[in-house]
Amino acid sequence: MIGKGSKLYSIFRNKCPRCHEGDFFKYKISFNPKKISTLHDNCSECNLKYMMEPSFFFGAMYVNYAIAVALFVAIFIIAKVFIGLSILHSFISIVIVSLLLTPVSLRLSRIIWINLFVSYKQQNNSKILKKNYN
Repeated sequence: MIGKGSKLYSIFRNKCPRCHEGDFFKYKISFNPKKISTLHDNCSECNLKYMMEPSFFFGAMYVNYAIAVALFVAIFIIAKVFIGLSILHSFISIVIVSLLLTPVSLRLSRIIWINLFVSYKQQNNSKILKKNYN
């Protein structure tokens, strides 16, 4: 299910959605605002242009919103129902966890967004061999 060729493989490993080989982000996860969602221009393996059109990743805001709402609801239920915190403490826990997970949700929303539009294509071994010899 999470093997090469599935959307989940690309999403969880931060790989190119077309070839599942090249890295999608330039940097590993970081709290540096300049590095959080910095992408490569093209895939190093299949040369897919990640910014397909100007403002392509603005749609990722909707994905990020859905991730944030699901996260807030889950944290609230855990804090209120399972741990038994008050409403105020539950909301404080939501704020703290959401601030800590902001880099993860930003990156996750971008990789999910591009995976909605780009499908996996298995590369020929001849292309890989030519690339290695050139």
